Amino acid sequence: MAVQSEQVTGDTTVVSLPERTLRVVGTTQANRPKLLGEHLVETGQIEPGDLAKALAIQARSEARIGDILATMGAISDEELFETLSDQYAADLIDLTGITPDAALIDRYGAANCLRDAVIPVQQAGHLTVIATARPDQFADKLETLNALFGPVALALAPEDQIAAALAKVRRHVLARNAQTKTPAHYSCRSLIGMRSRMMMALSLALMFTAAIIWPQTAFLILCGWAIFTLAITVAIKVMATAMTLRSLGTDRPSPFLGARDKITSIARLPTVSIMVPLFREQAVAKTLLKRLARIAYPKELLDICLVVEADDTTTRDAIAKTRLPRWTRVVTVPEGEIQTKPRALNYALDFCRGDIIGVWDAEDAPAADQLHRVVQRFQESGPDLACLQGQLDFYNPRINWLSRCFTIEYASWFRVLLPGMEQLGLAIPLGGTTLFFRREVLEELGGWDAHNVTEDADLGIRLARQGYRTEMIETTTQEEANCKTLPWIKQRSRWLKGYAMTWAVHMRDPVALWRDLGPWQFFGVQVVFLGTLSQFLLAPLLWSFWITLFGLSHPVVDILPTAVFWTCITVFVVAELVNLAIGTLGLARSGRQQMLCWVPFMHFYFPLGAIASYKALWEVVVAPFYWDKTMHGLHDEAPNEQPDTVDIPEQAVAPLRDVSAPPSEPVVSPAASIEQAATG
Repeated sequence: MAVQSEQVTGDTTVVSLPERTLRVVGTTQANRPKLLGEHLVETGQIEPGDLAKALAIQARSEARIGDILATMGAISDEELFETLSDQYAADLIDLTGITPDAALIDRYGAANCLRDAVIPVQQAGHLTVIATARPDQFADKLETLNALFGPVALALAPEDQIAAALAKVRRHVLARNAQTKTPAHYSCRSLIGMRSRMMMALSLALMFTAAIIWPQTAFLILCGWAIFTLAITVAIKVMATAMTLRSLGTDRPSPFLGARDKITSIARLPTVSIMVPLFREQAVAKTLLKRLARIAYPKELLDICLVVEADDTTTRDAIAKTRLPRWTRVVTVPEGEIQTKPRALNYALDFCRGDIIGVWDAEDAPAADQLHRVVQRFQESGPDLACLQGQLDFYNPRINWLSRCFTIEYASWFRVLLPGMEQLGLAIPLGGTTLFFRREVLEELGGWDAHNVTEDADLGIRLARQGYRTEMIETTTQEEANCKTLPWIKQRSRWLKGYAMTWAVHMRDPVALWRDLGPWQFFGVQVVFLGTLSQFLLAPLLWSFWITLFGLSHPVVDILPTAVFWTCITVFVVAELVNLAIGTLGLARSGRQQMLCWVPFMHFYFPLGAIASYKALWEVVVAPFYWDKTMHGLHDEAPNEQPDTVDIPEQAVAPLRDVSAPPSEPVVSPAASIEQAATG
């Protein structure tokens, strides 16, 4: 984009570029526009009543007036930006035909450009042309921009074009940052290298050889460790359950009052960005959008990012067949050395617009009032509350025995154990969805570890290490239960592999972990991660004690004193009874009392976890970063859903465009919309 000529008249600079003349406004004039709403009324583009309604909405939210009017359908996106061009006396640049100067972008930082919706386009004589989608904020950035670029001039461009242009010239920088966003000393990438894996394989081989040479001693040691970790785990479960029972009836009141215009107890509502990572999800794409349309949060403050991989043409094609609302857009993640959910989330985080960042999975059906609950809880708490974890449940629990057991397990974990662990002051291993973060904290911590296959659990520990709190919140997202045996084993093996990687990362410096967490939380990390892994890996040794019920002799009878042996049996039986009680309480709290008869069958469910643990142990050595994909959409019907009755209003639909696709490349995935700038 070579500058051919430049002419300055007052505050306006006319720059002649190849094949076009660009009028950009100087910085002084940028400070003197009329209010956008006033301008729209004077030009007859909206009615005074529309402006009054939009201003009433703006009074209780942080939305710009242009976003509100466009979401209401009072004006189109194109009309809004034409008005902004007249209002600020600055041309609207079509960035699809321009390649911005990468060196200029690097001065400001690609991530900062995305955050502020600005892009340095090119130097034009003595000026640097800065395109922005939010001209009302341009004056606030002048000092920084002048320090970086010298004299600057304002031009306008839609936000999706700014994002696409940035991705065009700096996608590899953003992708590399997504892969290394987490500090090295907190990441698996600096721990599980080839040398570490070879040492791990050698250690396992030596242990296996020793077990063959001294089988009785090995059996005794492993049995002792299994019983010890079982006893400690049961003790934590009992304490967590007691705390949950004690808190019943004292839950925080719901902030959701039924309609947006009745929510007076909440301060001005912020923009909330929700990332929905999709990979080979063509079966759920259409249903997902219908579920998201039911979210009651103001649409002008809702920023849904559908995160897809560049090579996932099936999902992108499926989305392309669906008209996206203007509050939903697609972010395409470039190919890289690894392909994991946390890497995709890190990449998409730079494209998010909200102060609160959430994560939902592709098959999720969140409660309509969920975001109101989240926003209020953040607003009424201190800055140390960095994360909220919602409850997960399933909408297909009656498919078969496996789905019923999975439902009982989730009810136990999310309704009983996690709330109790929170009240015990333990670090919470997060779930992968229905998570909500304060954005500044998430960025401070370096996002998700792109190399960890249970990035959620790892992030929960890192939050605790930095002194932040995680709370469980009374809102439920329904998911699709994995109800086929082999896919269940694959999914569980990934979770257990991630637990092993998370434990290894944080325990590489136990002294630092102890210092960061304190003795109680340090102990909790050992129980949750090392205890869980031990229980699954050594489960067959524990099951061997069941043979005594049939009058058979156990191998350790002749080694252990009788009192010790029967103490072990007692611990095992007590553990089973505790699990039955927790499962029963979890079902009661989730309103699924009709499934109580299935709780005893959990005894036959967890052996699948043992099989998964051996697959996980193998993959830690041979494929630590491999992400075993779980397929969704097999039983994708949430209760009370009426898909055919849900429609997205025509005025809420924006031009289909992928905001992270380079403008010069063919666009396969659609995305909505431009976030309009506005004043007033």
